[in-house]
Amino acid sequence: MTFIYFTALFFFLFLCAVLCLVILVQESKSLGLGASFGGDPGESLFGTSTADVLKKFTAWLAVIFMASCVLLSLWTGAMTRSKSRAMPPAIEETDLIK
Repeated sequence: MTFIYFTALFFFLFLCAVLCLVILVQESKSLGLGASFGGDPGESLFGTSTADVLKKFTAWLAVIFMASCVLLSLWTGAMTRSKSRAMPPAIEETDLIK
């Protein structure tokens, strides 16, 4: 079970990196990151019609990111609750005095 959890966590971190990269590759209205590297605003990294494709790809990645974030949060909470139920209750200091 933990192998699947850590695999999902690795996938989530990979998804974060890809989402950041795709957002940085897009051209912005103020030329953004492309202008800082000396790029011409008329040039595009993947061709002329990539703005629409990158916008759709970014939207899908964002939806997958949000869904995986919620699922990992619920999964982590369930794992924490199951571990706390399996542990015996702690002995308090006042119990030892009596």
